[in-house]
Amino acid sequence: MVPLNDILIFALAAFVLVITPGPNMIYLVSRSLTQGKKAGFISLTGVITGFMFHIIMASVGLTAILFAVPLAYSILKILGISYLLYLAYQAIGPTSKNIFEIKNNPQEDKPAKLFSIGFLTNVLNPKVAIFYVSFFPQFIKPAYGSIMTQSLQLGAVHIIISFSVQLIIIMMASKAALFFAAKPSWIKLQKWFMASVLTALAVKMAFTKTK
Repeated sequence: MVPLNDILIFALAAFVLVITPGPNMIYLVSRSLTQGKKAGFISLTGVITGFMFHIIMASVGLTAILFAVPLAYSILKILGISYLLYLAYQAIGPTSKNIFEIKNNPQEDKPAKLFSIGFLTNVLNPKVAIFYVSFFPQFIKPAYGSIMTQSLQLGAVHIIISFSVQLIIIMMASKAALFFAAKPSWIKLQKWFMASVLTALAVKMAFTKTK
């Protein structure tokens, strides 16, 4: 089992990544604003199912890679650091997004389509796969037991945090949109907060000793 201290650090990273605007968040907010909370929740179940798919694939792959190729850890570590710094730049860069600025209103879709689009939006998002494959190894150690079990444990933490945060955003999407429209300075503060935490996590990862 992964130690509690590492779980808390991973949970912080997962939280920051969840509130970082991306395809999943934009899709969920857009559905909530245009079709209501029920549509947002159905879409969220699809997104969470997509996370489960990525976690299983990453867990099986990491188990094979980390046992077969010791150098793989160092490579994945570099990828993880690069990914976090990339996200930090995206948070404050010129192309950074405000998830509550929905310009195109999607047509109303049936539950099955809402679920499938949420699922595919997540499964086909390469950033999710990169996060799991490059970030998990920083918290997984053979000394803690089964690599598969540790991967699933971290995946469960990420899903719980993702579901909780995104559910709250779905429930409050309309109010949040009005709030940020009236106080755009809060958007800037949120972006710099995310960038700072992501950079700090990248630095910590860089100075973590190789297993």
